[in-house]
Amino acid sequence: MTAAEFTLKQAHRLSVAPMLDWTDRDFRYFLRLISKHCVLYTEMVTTGALIHGNRDRFLGHDVSEAPLALQLGGSDPDALAKCALLGQQAGYSEINLNVGCPSDRVQSGSFGACLMSEPKLVAEGVVAMVSEVDIPVTVKTRLGIDDFDSYEFLTDFISQVADAGCEIFILHARKAWLQGLSPKENRDIPPLDYQRVYQIKKDFPQLHIDINGGIQTLEQAQQHLAHIDGVMMGRAIYHDPYLLAQADRVLFDDQHAVLSRHEIIQAMLPYIEQRMSQGRPIKSITRHLLGIFQGQPGARAWRRHLSENAHLKGSGIEVIADALALVPDTSALVE
Repeated sequence: MTAAEFTLKQAHRLSVAPMLDWTDRDFRYFLRLISKHCVLYTEMVTTGALIHGNRDRFLGHDVSEAPLALQLGGSDPDALAKCALLGQQAGYSEINLNVGCPSDRVQSGSFGACLMSEPKLVAEGVVAMVSEVDIPVTVKTRLGIDDFDSYEFLTDFISQVADAGCEIFILHARKAWLQGLSPKENRDIPPLDYQRVYQIKKDFPQLHIDINGGIQTLEQAQQHLAHIDGVMMGRAIYHDPYLLAQADRVLFDDQHAVLSRHEIIQAMLPYIEQRMSQGRPIKSITRHLLGIFQGQPGARAWRRHLSENAHLKGSGIEVIADALALVPDTSALVE
């Protein structure tokens, strides 16, 4: 194992899930101001979009976002290999293959969760990517799909993909129903089975296993880390990003001072001005900032001011400054 892989596996103690329309570069930059160590993920990028579309749009990021994983959606090994190389050349720390998304659009493109039924094809994709890049290739998947949800089905999938060169698996601790449930329903209705993820770690001790699904607090993350290697959190972080403020201390044993909520917003302002100068609408960035004061005095006024003003024609950085003035600054640096 290289030093880089060791560092990435350490960072995988906590990661923020790839979330469509949410984990864009602006949100990731924002999160990195809160936590130095957790792994961040892009939104899923299809191989077709990356090969034929605007690569700067899909691959653009700030160097401060590292450790940063590029999540790919696709099933053609050659296309996956080409896109993995593009990701490495763009400076990503990891290439992740999506084998967990259950949407109809993903199924029609023969990738996402439906690939669980084709472990040989997934393995071929992993082999192709591993042969092209020097950074880790990882897989995010479910526990099963439809009626293919036995433990034997899952272990066969893990075995084949691990033999192909994947050492880090992120397991969403639910099966997916490809027929009958929407993507949103697939995030909540299939029951969580954390014990099955724990058993995978016991049966594959040489692999790095992350758990995902329904994890709301750092305390819950710590409980899972008694059984597996890493925890991935998603919507809980988006709606209350300051949950990450204690992550470096609690999960990475890094006692550095943490910026207060006000300081984080102040630190975002130069970045936002730069992005606006490049043509990024301010409303596309402020939507990610709405939850920073979750549970704090003035949070509602903050959200309301940004929501009512950031979309107006001619809105600039003053919208954020005015909203910030509505929130009492009661916090010093977090100890």
